[in-house]
Amino acid sequence: MMTPDQERECIQQARTDPRAFAPVYDHYFPRVYAYVCYRVYDRQDAEDIIADVFFRAIQNLKRFKWRSSRSFAGWLFRIAHNLVMDYFRQRRRAGPSLESDDSQVEVVDQAPLPEDALAQQEVFQQMRALIATLSPRRREVVTLRFYGGLRNCEIARVLGLRERTVAAHLCRALQDLERKYAAPTKSELVTEAAT
Repeated sequence: MMTPDQERECIQQARTDPRAFAPVYDHYFPRVYAYVCYRVYDRQDAEDIIADVFFRAIQNLKRFKWRSSRSFAGWLFRIAHNLVMDYFRQRRRAGPSLESDDSQVEVVDQAPLPEDALAQQEVFQQMRALIATLSPRRREVVTLRFYGGLRNCEIARVLGLRERTVAAHLCRALQDLERKYAAPTKSELVTEAAT
């Protein structure tokens, strides 16, 4: 775990020596990876975007301005968010969306037993389907919060919103998800009616 002071020192050094960025990369990579892989379902495209996020961060490090101890996370995820949005704009221009392909990317970093892996994959696909029913803004807030690990103030910076607006979107999104998760599916209702 990197402290804000360590992060600031590494970033300051990385402005003149990119190798000093390595601890910052190690610290943020899992969160950026989870966020981008959740949003972009093709593994190769996701890995390309992730590489571009960190390349652009290093390339533009001299322009980054400290505002608080969490401003770097907001800045980094703003880069990731913009690249993901660019990806989807390009995909729309190129043809059909790949958003329905849930089999490409797994956001699991440990190797569970096969039956546990199957159960995790089913839960992941169910949650992805539920999150996909949210409005685009709420879907992005939930993704940044739970896959990117950002706090509301950081999400506000990434999306250009007020922190209270982010909190409202997050609260309503979680209420929607809870309601939809608790509601029985049509196949469950048919099964119950048949018995």
